[in-house]
Amino acid sequence: MNRTLIKDVSPAVGRTVKVQGFVKRVRDQKSVQFVIVRDHTGMVQTVIGRNEANAQLNALITGLTTESAIELEGTVIADPKVNLGGFEIQISDIRMVSLADPVLPIDFSGRCESSLDVRLDWRFLDLRQPENLLIFQIQTLSEMAMREFWISEGFVEIHSPKLMGHPSESGAELFEIKNYFDMPYACLAQSPQFYKQMAMAAGFDRVFEIGPVFRANPSFTARHDTEFTSVDVELSWIDSHHDIMALEERWLQYVLKRVKDVYGEQIKEVFGVEITVPTVPFPKVTMADAIKIVAATGYEAALTPMYTDLDPAGERILCEHMQKQAGHEFVFVIDYAISVRPFYHMRYADDPGLTKSFDLLWKGLEVTTGAQREHRYDVLVSQVKDKRMKHESLQFYLDFFRFGCPPHGGYGFGLTRMLMVMLNRKSVREVTYLYRGPNRLAP
Repeated sequence: MNRTLIKDVSPAVGRTVKVQGFVKRVRDQKSVQFVIVRDHTGMVQTVIGRNEANAQLNALITGLTTESAIELEGTVIADPKVNLGGFEIQISDIRMVSLADPVLPIDFSGRCESSLDVRLDWRFLDLRQPENLLIFQIQTLSEMAMREFWISEGFVEIHSPKLMGHPSESGAELFEIKNYFDMPYACLAQSPQFYKQMAMAAGFDRVFEIGPVFRANPSFTARHDTEFTSVDVELSWIDSHHDIMALEERWLQYVLKRVKDVYGEQIKEVFGVEITVPTVPFPKVTMADAIKIVAATGYEAALTPMYTDLDPAGERILCEHMQKQAGHEFVFVIDYAISVRPFYHMRYADDPGLTKSFDLLWKGLEVTTGAQREHRYDVLVSQVKDKRMKHESLQFYLDFFRFGCPPHGGYGFGLTRMLMVMLNRKSVREVTYLYRGPNRLAP
């Protein structure tokens, strides 16, 4: 007999089905036994009477432990008194597939909450909980929606290398690799930035990538990790960074609408979050004005001359202000000073201390960094010198611009931060399949 997924049991009333899954709970009563079974599509109540004819099956059920893997066959019966969907399965046969240890290392009952670190130690068990599966169903749909949008806009997908012979952003936060054959130096990619721009020089016009990046960041905050999935976009023939922002806001509007349409009700029920599909255009504020807004609240850090970039508290304050003023969850902060931006960001001709760049904040957290890039070889070389970087180590990158390159720009978007903010989770650890941080390399 073929397997029936639990979501498909209800239409099979009166028929015999085979269900395979994990034991959620056993109620072993005097005259009857109930086994609640869960698979990735839902839960179902199954039942069998206690009698001499069922003695062997009754003994097997008595020995079941929570989270054991089983398969059973039985007839689907409609019963409006059953809380789980108004039907149950009357067991005719049940087989033990894999018996779970009787004491679980994390709590599945809901009576007490296991710490996040313990849950991460036993991540494969933690992921069995339906709310965690929902997170990755939402992630899957989000990525599909991203690709749908990009492909409809003429983008091409690339996969850039993660092993590099040079830094991809700066010399900081690098994971260096020793003994990479006979190479003098190797490291893990911090970003696909250089290779996205190479695609522009190659005439690909519009590209995207969803892939891993690595940052040797010794941070233990809720929004940092040492390996994460980066969502990257680059496109040519733009007039300014405003073209990039216009694309991103339409992209996010499309993605969030798809998520709301498919999972909006489940997200509200499970996480207590109402998905808001944003209107476009998003509000925009210059960095200079953003600092004034934050300072006006009396936030001490913003009152100092050293406050030239928003810290996490400043981001929250600004978003709260924009939510009240514009009624919008998103805000672009634009026109950052060259001191806090990479060498490859384009500078304003009439104000060379500012870059044509932006960050996107969502509900108090930065989720995107983007900019128009400098595509003119001589200007780029000059900006490398301004940043006191080693020209020789960047020559491979600078060569991209020696033979003609269109004006271009793009953005990078953290996938786990997106899920964290979307679902109002407290940490990226909760929305990462297997989290990697300064103190975690297992499981």
